[in-house]
Amino acid sequence: MKYVATRAGTTDVVEISGGDGRYRVTLGDEVWDVDARLTAQGIYSLLIGGVSYVADVVDRDGTCLVDVGGETYEVLVEEQTRWIIRTRGGAAGAAHGQTLTAPLPGKITHISVRPGDRVQAGDTLVVIEAMKMENEFKASAAGTVAEVRVQPGQTVNPGDILLVIES
Repeated sequence: MKYVATRAGTTDVVEISGGDGRYRVTLGDEVWDVDARLTAQGIYSLLIGGVSYVADVVDRDGTCLVDVGGETYEVLVEEQTRWIIRTRGGAAGAAHGQTLTAPLPGKITHISVRPGDRVQAGDTLVVIEAMKMENEFKASAAGTVAEVRVQPGQTVNPGDILLVIES
């Protein structure tokens, strides 16, 4: 599974495979075999490259505070797909309107607008079901819907144009 970890304004893609306490963690070109065991609520025993660590992990409103070796790190961890949707949302050219493109493959489940509709920043435009989750896409700026290029039930691929909003 791929995740995106954000710490101190820096984001990294982390791939984790395995299970039952034995994991392979890939970060960039680095690969670690990790033995991880939950020993108490929020306390993990980690064995990485023959070195033992104790990590105290506290969830604070979706962000993890991780204390390892006397140092504390604030880390936001999201599934990569969720991160892409949150940070990009498929929007392009928001300063001069918005062309909403599909950031991932999925199925259109709902369209909230029609050509000619006025929208405000934050208004729901379309909902895509992907990976058994419904992902709501919103307008990034105010404008008028110029085109809707999809319909409910339609399957879309990354990069497909869903709709166009003009400023």
